[in-house]
Amino acid sequence: MFGYIKGQVKIINANSIILENNDIGYIIFVANPYIYKIDHTYMIYLYNYIKEAENSLYGFNNEEEKDLFLKLINVKGLGPKTALPMFATGSVNGITDAIERENILYLKKFPKVGEKLARQIILDLKGKLNVSKTESNEREELIEVLIGLGYKLIDIKKILPKVSNELAIEMQIKEALKYMLK
Repeated sequence: MFGYIKGQVKIINANSIILENNDIGYIIFVANPYIYKIDHTYMIYLYNYIKEAENSLYGFNNEEEKDLFLKLINVKGLGPKTALPMFATGSVNGITDAIERENILYLKKFPKVGEKLARQIILDLKGKLNVSKTESNEREELIEVLIGLGYKLIDIKKILPKVSNELAIEMQIKEALKYMLK
């Protein structure tokens, strides 16, 4: 129903923003509301979620995020309130790559995503996403996994040059963990 909305952010909440457009304030659920600044103008891509007693707007920074979100919410057991937070700590490339590589560990780092749901995501979406595998995507995924395990970015950056990028991502994670434990 809605493609996007352009307006000024007036209020920032824990999981949403209120964006004013033509003197109307729209409550839009976003992955990370704190990236927005009050009284700044933004164009936000929208998805209007309508179900029995709920009519909510979900917002995205670009169409790529919105497209992946729409695919995720079609997975059995994965609704918009579980899919949206995935974009707060994961990138489109990281999530897509994890699905294609069947990386359950990466998917389980997201809130409310356990092993069963991670396997369902892979089952439903593997091979149905546009994937461009690059070395930077693997490094980004490695960093995100290590952060998800509680390591600090400054410590991760110290060991990254030691980790061979010729290895599969699972082996890169194991190698990185060996260096982190030293």
